[in-house]
Amino acid sequence: MSDHDPDVEAAVRGELRLLDPEVRASPEQVGALLHPGFHEFGASGRRWDRTSIIAALAGTTDQDAGPVTVTGMKGVRLAPDLVHLTFDTERNGSHAHRSSLWRRTPGGWLLYFHQATPFAR
Repeated sequence: MSDHDPDVEAAVRGELRLLDPEVRASPEQVGALLHPGFHEFGASGRRWDRTSIIAALAGTTDQDAGPVTVTGMKGVRLAPDLVHLTFDTERNGSHAHRSSLWRRTPGGWLLYFHQATPFAR
């Protein structure tokens, strides 16, 4: 990650917001962080689009699932308007390697693609 790259830092802030249970419970807040073309390959193997992930998150109670621990978050600018983040998460004993692509839009940085791959410690 470039030291103090404001675009990478903006993507990191957005990613951390998406892991916040209060944000995840709000379809409006989640929607404000997702690109219209968003898609994801989840840790379950399921493919998600913007509409389906917003609906799924709104129907969960993350507060009951325990906190998400994030480690090793790194970011790199791939192009002037594209940032790639990688990091690991742990929640209730489940671990995942994660990769996200954030795109700059006229309205700010939005999550365009996310992938989670489970792993065992």
